[in-house]
Amino acid sequence: MDKIRVGIIGIGNMGSGHARQLRNGKVPGAELSAVCDVNPERLQWAKRELDPEIAVYESAEALFEAQAVDAIIIATPHYDHPPLTMRGLAKGLHVLCEKPAGVYTKQVREMNRAAAASDKVFGLMFNQRQRPLHQKFKDLVDSGEMGALMRTNWIITTWFRSQSYYDSGDWRASWRGEGGGVLLNQCPHNLDLWQWICGMPKRVRAFCAFGKYHDIEVEDDVTAFVEYENGATGLFVTTTGEAAGTNRLEVAGDRGKVVMEDNRLTFWRTRQSVAEFTRNTPGGFGAPETWRCEIPVGGSGEEHLGVLKNWSNAILKGEKLTAPGEDGIHSLELSNAMLLSAWTDNWVDLPVDEDAFHGRLQELIKTSRYQKKSAGAGSVDLGKTFN
Repeated sequence: MDKIRVGIIGIGNMGSGHARQLRNGKVPGAELSAVCDVNPERLQWAKRELDPEIAVYESAEALFEAQAVDAIIIATPHYDHPPLTMRGLAKGLHVLCEKPAGVYTKQVREMNRAAAASDKVFGLMFNQRQRPLHQKFKDLVDSGEMGALMRTNWIITTWFRSQSYYDSGDWRASWRGEGGGVLLNQCPHNLDLWQWICGMPKRVRAFCAFGKYHDIEVEDDVTAFVEYENGATGLFVTTTGEAAGTNRLEVAGDRGKVVMEDNRLTFWRTRQSVAEFTRNTPGGFGAPETWRCEIPVGGSGEEHLGVLKNWSNAILKGEKLTAPGEDGIHSLELSNAMLLSAWTDNWVDLPVDEDAFHGRLQELIKTSRYQKKSAGAGSVDLGKTFN
């Protein structure tokens, strides 16, 4: 195979963006061959804006049955990500799925098992892993330059959303349609980067507010505490209700502190181990000598396009995936644990109790009385994806 025929399922905001990249020849070795959506307006957009030879289908099943593609990109609402991924793999197609991997880990674990049993390339659209800034931060931690981690803090409150955003689609802002709020929609990238750089914690205690700033039933304000296996602690704060927001990741280790903010990395490097200084320094006061280092980071990365290129190269050339699809469960496990902690008013150990989370979510869907004041058409039929 020297050219991949790609189909896109769901051509809303993200799907249409991927379609343009492929149509414009931005992804070497990949060509857009088909798109599908259940929204007639989006199909009209495709017929108007895309090349006439690109096939247009009214359902994912029609696209699968046409056997006109070698690979699919899934850009639908969250609940459909695992079933469509598994359907694609079963049809012998390579898959690239938008974030999040799904709504609950029980379903995503089943998806990962299907991917492991397949010989196809399965990637996730974690485009933030493509940014040199994040890659350099991960390299600093992985290299041991910072020593053992002591504390991680991420304040990410730049996700402000107005009420009109939530009203823009009938699938948004409800347990039935979206399965969560800021943790599941805005923060999968941040949660993925947090664990990608710092590792997974062993337990979580979270406080979530539901509809605090908006007329929605899902969470729009979160403060979560975590503990790591080595005794380090962490804090994650996010909301869609604050302006002006902050985006600051601070990681402290035994050999200093790194701060990522305003697209810069600053490393306050201690001349000696903090633990060693603490043990051996007389006099009761003082602190380790510290050097402030501005870490050079080149380029901005190609983000979404970079993931598309990496996925294409993985299929055609065996290139290693920057964001394997199986990695999607990690950020989802963090968001599931945070919600379960808020619902139970208690600490939650990781791995999360999948049955407990799924049961609570189903109860919220069943008892929901939430009604939108206004809504647009959804991208897919979610009627059979909740169980």
